Formats: sequence, C-alpha cells, structure tokens
Amino acid sequence: MKTNTFKFSVLKTGFFATLLIGSLSFTSCKKEEKPVDTEEAATEQNDAKFDDTKVEDDAEFLVAAAEINMNEIALGKLAQTKGTLKDVKDLGKMMEAEHTAALKELQDLAAKKQISIPASATEDGQKEYDDFNKKSGNDFDKAYADAMVDGHQKAIEKFEKAATDAVDPDVKAWAAKMLPALNTHKGHAEAVKIKTDKLK
Repeated sequence: MKTNTFKFSVLKTGFFATLLIGSLSFTSCKKEEKPVDTEEAATEQNDAKFDDTKVEDDAEFLVAAAEINMNEIALGKLAQTKGTLKDVKDLGKMMEAEHTAALKELQDLAAKKQISIPASATEDGQKEYDDFNKKSGNDFDKAYADAMVDGHQKAIEKFEKAATDAVDPDVKAWAAKMLPALNTHKGHAEAVKIKTDKLK
C-alpha cells in the first residue's frame, strides 16, 4: 500500500509540475506578443481584400484620413481642458466638432466601399496624444498651435492628391469636399499661432 501511495504521489506531483511549466511557458509567450497597431491591422485587411494597386491607394488614403480625424478629435478635446489661451480652447472645440463630423462621413464611405479603417487611436496617434498630455501652460498652447498648422498642411497635401488621383469617384469627391474645411482649419490655426508665438 505504501509503495502504491508513494507512486501515486510522485505521479501527481509530476503531473502538476508539467501543468505549471506549461502554464508558465504559455504566459511568457503571451507577454512577448505585441498588440497590433490599428493602422497596420486595417492596411493588412485592405491588402488582403484588394488586388488592384490603385484601389489599395484609395484604401490607404482612407486609413490615413481616419487617423488624421481621430488625432484632431483627441487633441481638440485635450486643448479645451489644458489650453491657457481662449483662442487655443476655441480652436480645440472647433477641431473636435468638425473632425467628428468628418470622421462620421468617412466611416460611412469606408463601410460602403468595404474598406477597413482604424476604429481607435493608432500607435503614432496615441504617442502624440501622450506627448501633448505631458505639456501644460504656454508650452501646451504653443505646441498645439504649431501642430495644428503643420498637421493641417500635411493633411491638405494628402487630400489634394486623393482629390486628383483617387480611382473611386466617391473617394475622390469626398477628398475634394473636405479641402475647403481643412484650409479653413489651417487658417484658424495660423491666426492662433501668431498669438502663441508671443508667449514666453
């Protein structure tokens, strides 16, 4: 009886040890896995769906446009709480409202065209938000105004290209439709930048 009990005890101990090792291995593997960037995930889905390079270019533009809009919304909300100048807060409010409307239009267009776009902040977008969240006072105001001028200039260039080169007529029309608003945003940002440049 003692021998059998001893054997059972050894077997039982060995079994749980194996389970523990397996569990630890699984846990360590899981820890090493890096979350997939939302922009990268959307691009991979589109590459798998579309063979035509031109269509892929349209999809790539919509992915970039989604990232632009989400960034402007997030930073606009931040500017309303962290901004010191009223002009910065007002600029942030306008960015949040108008880019939220633009994002809704984009989501509807992407769904209609079966194009995947990021549903949440991209890796780069989150990093930019975190960097801004660390700033305060005049430093925040100056950095936000600078970013709005620079960001909208880059956005305008992307939208102008899509308004000319996009294959899908609806994508082309939407890009062209957004350009006046983006130019207006840039103009407002430039006016605010003139004021923030005077801050110490």
